[in-house]
Amino acid sequence: MLARSGPFTKLDYAVTAALSLAQVAMAGGDVVGMVAYGRQIQAQINASRGPAHLRSILDQLSLVRGELAEADHARAAELLLKRQRRRCLVVWVTDLAETVATPEVIESAMRLVSRHLLLFVVIGQPDFESFLARRPATSGEMYRYVAGLELVQRREMLLRQLHEQGALALEVMPSRLALGLVNQYLRIKEDSLL
Repeated sequence: MLARSGPFTKLDYAVTAALSLAQVAMAGGDVVGMVAYGRQIQAQINASRGPAHLRSILDQLSLVRGELAEADHARAAELLLKRQRRRCLVVWVTDLAETVATPEVIESAMRLVSRHLLLFVVIGQPDFESFLARRPATSGEMYRYVAGLELVQRREMLLRQLHEQGALALEVMPSRLALGLVNQYLRIKEDSLL
């Protein structure tokens, strides 16, 4: 989440999106909780509502820091399963590590699907979009182009796996993350999926 997209890091976009979603959900009468994590749980707030609760979420998110090491996704999933027993909407915003194996974040997220409605959102990579939109001019660019295509296809396959397990899974570009999350939440409410 330390990667930059324009002037901000992906973590900055994720925090802004989480706050936007929390504000809209609470305005609609829903309760909102939050877990932020890296190698350790960095912040957690039980579900509640109201202006003071929104302020608590803001305060906790302001303390969250990105880390170079891969986050402990299994720990976050375990915490959520222990603390949130009633079925709810879980919005999981993440970045995908580019590995050959199924990333731990996907495996951890799949554990939630049997109990909760999972909206799994991967922060997209605009540099891939712009690079793949151009025709390669050299053999070096062709190799990078093919590698980029493989990464995009891998992300699509992982999101499809989550979807097949019952999750709502999508990739959203950083600059559209807040709007994309809020719109998806409103569709979930409109379609009475929870």
